[in-house]
Amino acid sequence: MGARGAACDAHILPSEKGMNKRSIWAVVAGVLFIIIVTTIVDVVLHVVHVFPPMNTPIDDRLAALATSYRIVISVAGAWLTARLAPDRPMWHAMVLGGIGVGLGTMGLVATWNLGLGPRWYPVALVLLALPQCWAGGKLYLRSAEGGRDPA
Repeated sequence: MGARGAACDAHILPSEKGMNKRSIWAVVAGVLFIIIVTTIVDVVLHVVHVFPPMNTPIDDRLAALATSYRIVISVAGAWLTARLAPDRPMWHAMVLGGIGVGLGTMGLVATWNLGLGPRWYPVALVLLALPQCWAGGKLYLRSAEGGRDPA
């Protein structure tokens, strides 16, 4: 493996010491950021009547809108997690993505037969969790490296 591969692995692979308090905080901060900001946006869109009343199904168009802002918010949450990480920012961002897959899967299972919207929507949230967190981690790495891609 060349120097480029080793530099990339240092950002992704867990260290021997595991997750310390700062690592845990970095991931928790990302989770809280994503949950709080998406909830605020959801509520605002209900209040201004872009979304129908709570517990009323949404259509494909509104599900696409919700997916789009969730992507942006999740990328920002992963960037925050990478920024707060004491080391290995990409690894922390991907841990956040793994949590997103877990939470998204629980949401998918819990809502599958409730008819709250198109079935593709919760599936998309699960499938997008890792790529959007990778993107947030990558954006942080690029900004931390002065715009250069360290990989």
